[in-house]
Amino acid sequence: MRNEKQVLRLRRRMTDLLRVSGCPIHRASAMSGIAKLSLAAIVFLASTAHASDFSVAKYGAKGDGSTLDTAAIQQTIDTAAKSGGAVTFPAGTYLTGSIFVKSGVTLKVDKGVTLLGSQDLKDYPLRKSRVAGIEMTWPAALVNVYQQQNAAITGEGTIDGDGKVFWDSYWTLRKGYEPRELRWASDYDAQRPRLVMIYDSSNVNIGGGINLKRSGFWTVHICYSHDVTVDGVVIRNNDPKDGRGPSTDGIDIDSSKKILVAHADIAVNDDALCLKAGRDSDGLRVNRPTEDVVIRDSVIRDGAAAITFGSETSGGFRNIEAYNLTASGHVPVGILFKSAHTRGGWGENIRIHDITLNWTAADTTPKSDSPVVLRITMNWNPSYSYATIPASEHNYPDYWKVLSTPVPDAQGRAHFHDVHIWNVKAVGAKTAFEVDAFTELPVDHFTLDHWDVQAATAGHIDDAKDWTFKDVVLKTGDGKAVEVADDAGISGIATRPQESKKVDPSKLSTREQDIK
Repeated sequence: MRNEKQVLRLRRRMTDLLRVSGCPIHRASAMSGIAKLSLAAIVFLASTAHASDFSVAKYGAKGDGSTLDTAAIQQTIDTAAKSGGAVTFPAGTYLTGSIFVKSGVTLKVDKGVTLLGSQDLKDYPLRKSRVAGIEMTWPAALVNVYQQQNAAITGEGTIDGDGKVFWDSYWTLRKGYEPRELRWASDYDAQRPRLVMIYDSSNVNIGGGINLKRSGFWTVHICYSHDVTVDGVVIRNNDPKDGRGPSTDGIDIDSSKKILVAHADIAVNDDALCLKAGRDSDGLRVNRPTEDVVIRDSVIRDGAAAITFGSETSGGFRNIEAYNLTASGHVPVGILFKSAHTRGGWGENIRIHDITLNWTAADTTPKSDSPVVLRITMNWNPSYSYATIPASEHNYPDYWKVLSTPVPDAQGRAHFHDVHIWNVKAVGAKTAFEVDAFTELPVDHFTLDHWDVQAATAGHIDDAKDWTFKDVVLKTGDGKAVEVADDAGISGIATRPQESKKVDPSKLSTREQDIK
């Protein structure tokens, strides 16, 4: 029965791969990917049809919530990997550091089972990785699929990072760094383990109703991987007792391809569903896009946006489809594209549709334009995005040099084009549009149709070219139309001239940019 369900999921995955192919060339590529996926899946299913279960209890795991069970769990995984099989857990709470799921192994975290992350950073061994867009050595995640294939993490149990100790260490470090103009280094120097890491791997499945909570850093990070499915996860990183976890992204798809995310239920304190592709000089060096991705049928209850592209845009995005997403509550942006002057990269053939955004007066942010239906910014969070090492700093790590390596202006500008966004319904927004790119490199060839938006104000669209609106109903509280520059090239929606000349943010200090 279990394998029959896997076959059904495989068929749906094939359909999603075809959906993301927007032209004959891409469709042919998707068909090739389906053939490869089908063969790999058949081999994997055949190998696991009669595979054994391996209980961690047999290898000494206690599951009492206080004994460190890392070694026993890893020994069980390593034994299962010799012939293929499932690693199982009797009901209980298993305190553990990093564990590494191997090829041919399914980690079954069933209902009644909790994998509880150690709060000691020494229990997370250092590994080569990519962190927030640059390659560096970093603590391993709690659960890792690292350079493996045909692996799975499933069940209705819980993977709990118990991350408050790491949240607190981050805030302590950042408090000391900001007066030294080192906000940009905080996320790299405050080492925090992710919850689940899929790195340089293929044919990996995560889901089945699994609960992921209190991650020390990003929750699910898919990096340099392909043919990965995340289907049926509940992510909760904001705890009534422990507070809100900083930069605890939900699902990050990073320079990877042929990825499906479905049936995710997310409440985090940063990006919820996010596509990334490297940062600045290092991301441009690696130059690996995120492509052939489907994100669908998910709920965002708390997070920076319903769907986010960036800010790590250096490698680019291609053939992305996101649909049937619902956001409400503390989600200040519906659809977010963000980059910076040093990121570079591009986005093309992006399709976003059937998006529902439900906000109330309690969700509006004082002294800001949020919530916003569509925000595009190429100057995101300057004090984080632009790294300059102060002359007073000495004996700093090598990756500071990487972060601060200058990027020529022409390479540093991200360019999004050929984007189609349709069937968007939003109520309770403060602003409909907040679009800012580059005068010399506008965001172009956007099509927006079948929108029904209620907002306090229409907002503005700057640095845009060849935007077409069709069947858009925009009801604003102030009765004003969208503010645009004279040469915006926007058709199909009521507009009004730009009231004041936009200040070039590159001429301002990072502190002035942050204030703006």
